[in-house]
Amino acid sequence: MDYHDPVLLHESVDGLAIKPGGIYVDVTFGGGGHSREILKRLDASAKLFAFDQDQDALANAIDDERFTLIPENFRFAKRFLRFYGAAQVDGILGDFGVSSHQFDVAERGFSTRFDAKLDMRMNQKARLSAHQVVNEYEEGELSRVLLQYGELRNAPKLARTLVSVRKEKSIDTTEDLKEALQSFLPRGREHKILAQIYQAIRIEVNEELEVLKEFLQQTEDLLKPGGRLSLISYHSLEDRLVKRYMRNGLFEGEPEKDMFGNFSVPFKKVGGLIVPSREEIKKNNRARSAKLRVAEKI
Repeated sequence: MDYHDPVLLHESVDGLAIKPGGIYVDVTFGGGGHSREILKRLDASAKLFAFDQDQDALANAIDDERFTLIPENFRFAKRFLRFYGAAQVDGILGDFGVSSHQFDVAERGFSTRFDAKLDMRMNQKARLSAHQVVNEYEEGELSRVLLQYGELRNAPKLARTLVSVRKEKSIDTTEDLKEALQSFLPRGREHKILAQIYQAIRIEVNEELEVLKEFLQQTEDLLKPGGRLSLISYHSLEDRLVKRYMRNGLFEGEPEKDMFGNFSVPFKKVGGLIVPSREEIKKNNRARSAKLRVAEKI
């Protein structure tokens, strides 16, 4: 499988402050780049568990007795780690978003560059696809998806247009989708707007924000005291959830104060926001929007 270089490889693994004999988790295995770097820093007694729901990623499994690849969505991390006897771990790494491989395989329907069936499922066994979202969602639901996940202010007009077009003809491919919304794609800005539309549909199909929330809420129990979270996000919706959860263990509001007026929070921030260097972005353009945040369990 052709997978690109892992983003912020050394920075994200450095963020784990690895103990050579520890137990670590890579919740977004993909091409296995981050996992291989973690294994380099572990001794023979250590364990590394990785998660990936995409069947394509399973071909990259690492032949190492310290390594276990779990073919599941990382929203089930706590359940499966307990099954494997790793109820608490020393560090968790996550590199969210779509893998380069998923973007580059035309028939997966993730990229604006190819004409392909509307799919966008990270788990190819999943029930909901982009085709169903575009062709079966009611106008109000379509508008919600485009506004909430694509941050498109003209979401109601986009939704109305899609509903009107599909009454005449099913919107089956990525090219059909572009044609249906052509009037909203001004020259020079079409790629940016299409990327927002695709992002919105993809997030809905894969429940990406719900999955991220469910995962983050498990990390407090999964990490040992002093254990590290090292998480890479690619858009503001993800990064906002990660930032807020690392700061106060909540997605909304503020934590309650104890009787002494102190906040009780599960994590402390380690360092500041880390972004790729110019050199890395030059080598791998997909790294340009990556944001790495690290936190330690208190």
